[in-house]
Amino acid sequence: MRVLIAWANDSSVNLGVRALARGSEDLVRSVWPDAEFTYLNYGRRQPEVPWSPRALVRERVTGRLGMQRWLRGFDLVWDTRSGDSFADIYGLTRHTTMSLLHEFAAQAGVPSVMAPQTIGPFHTRRGRALARRNLRRSRLVFARDIVSANASAQLGRPVAAVTSDLVFGIDQPTPSATKRDVLLNVSGLLWNDNPHVDAPHYRDAIRRIIDELLAAGRSVTIFPHVLDSQSHDNDVPVSRELAAEYDGRVDLVVPTDLEDARSIIAASELVIGARMHACLNALSTGTPAIAMAYSRKFAPLMDAVGWTRVVSITENGDWAGEVLAHAAAPDLRSGAEEARDRGRALLEPLVAGLKQSL
Repeated sequence: MRVLIAWANDSSVNLGVRALARGSEDLVRSVWPDAEFTYLNYGRRQPEVPWSPRALVRERVTGRLGMQRWLRGFDLVWDTRSGDSFADIYGLTRHTTMSLLHEFAAQAGVPSVMAPQTIGPFHTRRGRALARRNLRRSRLVFARDIVSANASAQLGRPVAAVTSDLVFGIDQPTPSATKRDVLLNVSGLLWNDNPHVDAPHYRDAIRRIIDELLAAGRSVTIFPHVLDSQSHDNDVPVSRELAAEYDGRVDLVVPTDLEDARSIIAASELVIGARMHACLNALSTGTPAIAMAYSRKFAPLMDAVGWTRVVSITENGDWAGEVLAHAAAPDLRSGAEEARDRGRALLEPLVAGLKQSL
């Protein structure tokens, strides 16, 4: 079984993308133990596949690079859309590039599955048209929350099942020997000017969270979940900046890879973060997580596994106060363990669907 995993890979600096890749592999191997995997993603480009809508269409017409022949070499295209990119909120170029690959795989005769992910929102006519066609051309469509399932149904394709995020399909990690109290994931995306949240408000909230946790006698470790790169959208520079600012009053741990991150998380008492997969990695190991949600993808997914410790930071409010109130709540650990077990159980229909349909 040769499987193309699209829009995730095992070497991305974004550990959320690695979690999608690892969860994909573990789940698909539960159906086909000897499956072989190839990745296609930003940062893991294949020479047969050009990287813009215009170039993709040109290659489909000319066949100069052999894209269609290459696609026909797979038994399955597992389309993750990076978890939340089956939408037009990140721009039509990204949405179109990903959608064209899905369409050309279908034209090559390869079954395509929309892996559990967020579906929508689609604010443009073109965005909806591309989504509608991709959904219609898919062998199976899975949503990781009920809002996404409703979005798919509105586009004419009911989903095969509402599951949970692929991270819940990853095998459990061995906890690190070093125990930590609060891991604070500070998002480089949100720290600087961005289209999602008020960056100064976010920076103030982060500093207040640190100050009040320290005043309450808790220890804080800054924990990047997007590793260092040339992109401004990484968590390491701001993590180092904050660690220096607090001059020994907080710790800093930079994971080396996904396995290291999950090991660190599993040995901690609490994760607070605005990177959704920092929170999901935590819940998937039974570690409590307070999510600082900057988009609509957070709450429905957390609700699906019975976890309500989510603070919306898209509107003005006392973000820090809400986070701190959640952090002080009793029985966080038992609730997180229940969320972990529910998340894993919700993936069972996916495995059954693969066995029956492919």
